[in-house]
Amino acid sequence: MSFALEIRNQVDLKGLNTMAVDATARQFADIESAGQLKQALEAARAQQLETLVLGSGSNLIFAGDFDGLVLHMSLRGRSWEQVQDNAAVLVLAAGENWHDAVLYAARSGYRGIENLALIPGTAGAAPVQNIGAYGVELCDTLQSVTALDCDSMAVITLAAEDCQFAYRDSLFKRNPGRYIILEIRLRLSRSAPLKLDYRDLQDYLSDCDAAELTALNVAEAVMAVRRRKLPDPETLPNTGSFFKNPVISQLQFDDLQKKFPEMVFYPMADGVKLAAAWLIDQAGWKGFRNSRVGIHNRQALVLVNHSGGSGEDVLALAEDVRGSVKEKFGVELEIEPGVVGTC
Repeated sequence: MSFALEIRNQVDLKGLNTMAVDATARQFADIESAGQLKQALEAARAQQLETLVLGSGSNLIFAGDFDGLVLHMSLRGRSWEQVQDNAAVLVLAAGENWHDAVLYAARSGYRGIENLALIPGTAGAAPVQNIGAYGVELCDTLQSVTALDCDSMAVITLAAEDCQFAYRDSLFKRNPGRYIILEIRLRLSRSAPLKLDYRDLQDYLSDCDAAELTALNVAEAVMAVRRRKLPDPETLPNTGSFFKNPVISQLQFDDLQKKFPEMVFYPMADGVKLAAAWLIDQAGWKGFRNSRVGIHNRQALVLVNHSGGSGEDVLALAEDVRGSVKEKFGVELEIEPGVVGTC
């Protein structure tokens, strides 16, 4: 197999980030194999260039141009391993579209990731954030991750328990630049119970016999619910949920609930998770817009770029929202997307 690598100069990144902000990469390479990845890293080190791993650009904000080498992960491939009567392992290369993979699994009759339908991004990016929705997280089904360890330049396999998964967090996120994911393995089942605890899903499927539902039915329900609330990045640029749901102590929550009895929350083993969308809405931001960027009018968690805003515009609005929520509730919001480049 040929591992020929092409590195291009001054590449426009506007079409490679779902917020559609203008940015340029000093150098850029499409990565289609582990061999090409190693070559690209060696080239960057020889020039003392910073590198950026880029999938679909659905979870980052370019605050300015990137003065380094962008590694666009274009590895493709999906297959089944360890196929048994009711279970199998789905193997996904890092560049595979995540939503397409969810539908592929559901149409094949396998359950486990159907609640994660319509989440933008690639398979390789999914473990970094430990993506989650409607009561399911990636770590619930992930068996292992194959990655390049950039310290040793060796391809390694990490079991799920080694990935240090937490809410929107992982080993990969806590060690930026150390590991570059090449493929993931998901343990799926034909008979696992469907997870329908979220009210939106229950309402949408209220006329259905739960015993007759399939993984594809649930994926389609999730898609319908998400489309009611979330804008399509292809028509209204955005990165999906811009803020994490904050987790606070039980003591802080008890004090807040006295002041705000209608507060939306989710009990957790180590505290209480608050609904960031509710906090932002109550602070008066839902539907806000200035001349370039704004907050979606149906989902307060989503910042949108409606008129050619820059990354700096987006981040300035995010800081205004964070400050407002902090002032009203005493709660710190953390943004989900990574920030790249300099303003």
